[in-house]
Amino acid sequence: MTQLDGSARLALEWPGDPQEPVESCTPALARRQYLNSFAGIQWPLEDVAEVREMYAGAIRLKIWRGRSAPRQAAPAMLYLHGGGFVIGAPETHEDICRSLANMAGAIVVSPDYRLAPEHPFPAAIEDCAATLVWMTDQADALGIDPLRIIVAGDSAGGNLATVIALLARDGQVPDIIGQVLIYPVTDQLQVTDSYSRYAEGFGLTAAAMKWFRDHYLPEAGSRSDWRASPLSAASLTGVAPAFVILAGHDVLFDEGAAYAERLSSEAQATSRTWPGQIHGFVSKRRAIPEAQEAIEAIAMAWRGMDPALSR
Repeated sequence: MTQLDGSARLALEWPGDPQEPVESCTPALARRQYLNSFAGIQWPLEDVAEVREMYAGAIRLKIWRGRSAPRQAAPAMLYLHGGGFVIGAPETHEDICRSLANMAGAIVVSPDYRLAPEHPFPAAIEDCAATLVWMTDQADALGIDPLRIIVAGDSAGGNLATVIALLARDGQVPDIIGQVLIYPVTDQLQVTDSYSRYAEGFGLTAAAMKWFRDHYLPEAGSRSDWRASPLSAASLTGVAPAFVILAGHDVLFDEGAAYAERLSSEAQATSRTWPGQIHGFVSKRRAIPEAQEAIEAIAMAWRGMDPALSR
């Protein structure tokens, strides 16, 4: 087994107010803790050309236009934030969204999708799908090219991105040209070996993942539904090209690696693992220099999915 990177150790020891383990919290307390703590380990927010808050029906959206993004027919990303389907918001991942908008000269849209347990599976999927429909319907007003949209997400958001990509392949939502999956949840049964190897001591714990899952999927039978566990999908053939980021010291590593392998054999995909890193490292740029490297890799992969970006 590889050694934990020094930067990952620094992130795990990052100073801050003591927090209750998420599995000991109510959802309300877990949300407050996360919202009060996330910014301390992230980079200061980059300036972008424009920030807007809009609504797609009842769904609140944050929208960032990169500094070099064209006013019309810009490439676009639908970014789905992580947080175990229970915590998080567009603001908790705004640093990533702003950076990618600037790097790609693009517009990034992130929905404040409904969270469990108040809104269990499949509410989050419905909101993310509705946001993609809204982006294509409002493309002219937003200044985006509806034929140049990719979907991205981390952790729970990576799960939602996989589902949106599969729905797009099946014609149930508008088409996308690519997907970026950052340490995605792909198997809600939670029985892979990495759940034992990294159960404790690496940030995200196996107990926390069970807590998240039990709120999002209170009915055990729904955990094998492909929309909850995309690794169980009958086929990945025909999905949009994918870029998968994995952290080596992560309870989700095995399921993410298995999904990346299936994508590579059944569709078109590349993946990259940071062996000494922990879950969530891409959102911890103050402590982890490798996070910037990963974000730059996403921007490069985006250019590969949208050749017009490289012109």
